[in-house]
Amino acid sequence: MQIIREISALEPALWSLRGKGERIALVPTMGALHEGHLTLVREGRRRADKVAATIFVNPLQFGAGEDLDRYPRQEEADAALLRAAGCDLLWLPTAAQLYPPGFATTIRVAGVSERWDGAARPGHFDGVATVVAKLLLAVRPDVALFGEKDFQQLAVIRRLVADLALPIEVAGVATVRDSDGLALSSRNAYLSAEERRRALALPEALREAAAAIAGGAPVAASLETAAARLWAAGFDPIDYVALVDAESLEPLAEARGRMRLIAAARLGTTRLIDNLPVERSVPDQG
Repeated sequence: MQIIREISALEPALWSLRGKGERIALVPTMGALHEGHLTLVREGRRRADKVAATIFVNPLQFGAGEDLDRYPRQEEADAALLRAAGCDLLWLPTAAQLYPPGFATTIRVAGVSERWDGAARPGHFDGVATVVAKLLLAVRPDVALFGEKDFQQLAVIRRLVADLALPIEVAGVATVRDSDGLALSSRNAYLSAEERRRALALPEALREAAAAIAGGAPVAASLETAAARLWAAGFDPIDYVALVDAESLEPLAEARGRMRLIAAARLGTTRLIDNLPVERSVPDQG
């Protein structure tokens, strides 16, 4: 696996990687890798001939008082994991390379970025869209892979790529979970043993609500029950528990079309997010 630190070395490395028209998959990450990231790498190998990954803790997507300084960084361990998973190239850009003096451009994806995490973390998705656009334009992959755990982020990136007519396939990969059902996240490392136990209320509440809605239960009541379970487990505050259209992320008062159940809440000092698809087991009315 090639490790690239200087942006000037990236283009020659990519030229070599492409060989005779070989497809490249890109897996952008912020490091602190876990099985979810490695699943993206393995899916990249299935969809393309070569896989490139990036590790960059992007300051633009962290707001005031968020965990930029304490976000876990483990470059050597991450590189070893990527190498073992079959990654061919790792690019480790610095903030100075991506945002040089005088940098003044920010990308905002309207609509899909404005609710939910966009409201709870103002400016977050502007930072995500800006850095992802820069990474995609620098690497120019054939396919870029993102986990469905960050479902709103995935929707923002899909909109970004479509609106800018970038010739890149954006592939969402199903959330990878621990054996007890908790979605894998680099931030899970912040949880104490007791918080880790109580965190299971999040996927459990979503599974119960998804099953209830799929079976025809009223949406509002199902969401209220899920939120009550989170409160009882010690989550505070609860940013949102909502049923949304899977493409636009607009809230749904009634079950219809392609749906996603999404939630975000804080347990102690750690903010956790999760989501599940909802499939109707009873026919839509009207």
